Amino acid sequence: MTIPNILTIIRIILVPLYLFVFYTLEENRILYSGIIYILAGLTDMLDGRIARKYGMVSKLGAALDPLADKLMTFAVLISFTSAQLISPWVLLIIGIKEILMILGGFIIYLFKEKRVLPSNKYGKIATASFYAAILSIVFKIPSATLVNLLILTTVTLNLLAFLNYFKIFMSKDRDSDYMR
Repeated sequence: MTIPNILTIIRIILVPLYLFVFYTLEENRILYSGIIYILAGLTDMLDGRIARKYGMVSKLGAALDPLADKLMTFAVLISFTSAQLISPWVLLIIGIKEILMILGGFIIYLFKEKRVLPSNKYGKIATASFYAAILSIVFKIPSATLVNLLILTTVTLNLLAFLNYFKIFMSKDRDSDYMR
């Protein structure tokens, strides 16, 4: 097992820990679960850099990494929605996008020689925006307007990333976009 894959598995393990902290602590639960979220984000950045720099990119990592991302995204969206920290429409839009991405990923994997569509700059920008929006809530940015703008930007960027992935998915010449 490679170091990047170990980091990805740690990120998957952080999801139930995040949920446990969010739903069981009474005081500072948002801050402590936010710290776990930051730790997950750091392991995400680190596993990708190590994998690329040291040639440790693998099919397992290419499959587990987006799974870890989506699990944490859903955990944060559901917990923040249930605590009324974000509006349900944010969960609905990003949730549907993520479910469609999962389904599309399965279709590509099953019917295109077990290939995985890797993340691209659009998805990474949308992810960075999601982190900024969530952390603005975790750290209680005093401007509700700024927080709302970050959330709206995040939803917009996620939709644009989805459209980009959909374009690749529908392309007849997708081979250069896949990871073998």
